Amino acid sequence: MQEYKAVIKQEGEWWYGWIEEMPGINCQERSKEELLETLRVTLLEAIELNREEARRSASGEFAEVRIAI
Repeated sequence: MQEYKAVIKQEGEWWYGWIEEMPGINCQERSKEELLETLRVTLLEAIELNREEARRSASGEFAEVRIAI
């Protein structure tokens, strides 16, 4: 399991959050719990879309290699 860091804050009645490592992943909800779940779901969807796009872009024969940082 890979972990990501969410930056969250509350302003008035709303909670806002971003995923540090993935530009464009930001959400807002009325509760902290809802925000964290929405961020998780949105992150999973973005990762899957990026994966599909990378495979389409590779076209033809290619290899997938894990890289640890």
